Amino acid sequence: MQVLQAGDHKLLLLELDPDLVTNVVKQTGFEFRIDDTERSLSLDLTAPDRQAPLLLFDAADPGNLGWFSRCQFYVDGRSGNVLQTPIAVANLKDRSGRILPHAIRIRIAKELPASFRLPGKQPVTEQMIYAVLFNLLSALLNTGVGVCGGSSIKPLAGRTEHFGARN
Repeated sequence: MQVLQAGDHKLLLLELDPDLVTNVVKQTGFEFRIDDTERSLSLDLTAPDRQAPLLLFDAADPGNLGWFSRCQFYVDGRSGNVLQTPIAVANLKDRSGRILPHAIRIRIAKELPASFRLPGKQPVTEQMIYAVLFNLLSALLNTGVGVCGGSSIKPLAGRTEHFGARN
């Protein structure tokens, strides 16, 4: 990790190792495609052998209350940012534009403000990012990740269709 200072601004530059990220993804059982750029690391993940969709659900739907109470990660439905992490998610679509229920795109930012902290006010390190990534991928397979508000990120599990007016 490096610290870059430009005037009054300080940035943390994470030096993520694509091989270590690959190892983390393989441990969770996803198939993947990785794209490493200067500012971020992107992963297109697929769980092709999975019968059920990935556990990305609408946190506002009362029918999903059981998942909401035990999930560890929440996604801002407008931006796709996983709250309190440098990770963002996005839906993947097939050629006809339908959302793939067994696939997701993850982007890890490599440039962060120096004041950025993980939950519990932990400082950011590459090792912490690998641990958070492993926990997020495990949550998508086992415990669930809640989507809060917005309409950019579509839930993949739970009650995903809404009928009539919502209160």
